[in-house]
Amino acid sequence: MIVAFSVAPSGTPQPGHAGETEDGSVHDAVAAAVRVVRESGLPNRTSSMFTEVEGEWDEVFAVVKRATEAVAPFGSRISLVIKADIRPGHSGELDGKVARLESALDASGE
Repeated sequence: MIVAFSVAPSGTPQPGHAGETEDGSVHDAVAAAVRVVRESGLPNRTSSMFTEVEGEWDEVFAVVKRATEAVAPFGSRISLVIKADIRPGHSGELDGKVARLESALDASGE
């Protein structure tokens, strides 16, 4: 399965945490979450709005839970958005789906 998720804090940070910057950025909190994902060893990719993780159901959601917990000190509330592609028996789809798309675009001359 592939899970795409976005996690961000809001509200008052715990003592000792900066929370949002003056421009509203939550990059330090997001970095804490992405660090958890990267340290998990599961295939992953981060874009400007989502982090994707590939693996088995229990291991992927355990990583999402730990990433969410890593954001907790940065605010009194956490927003979590999750989208999942559940396709039993398939792996390597994090790159495979993109490769098939690019191949289709090349074949159509775009």
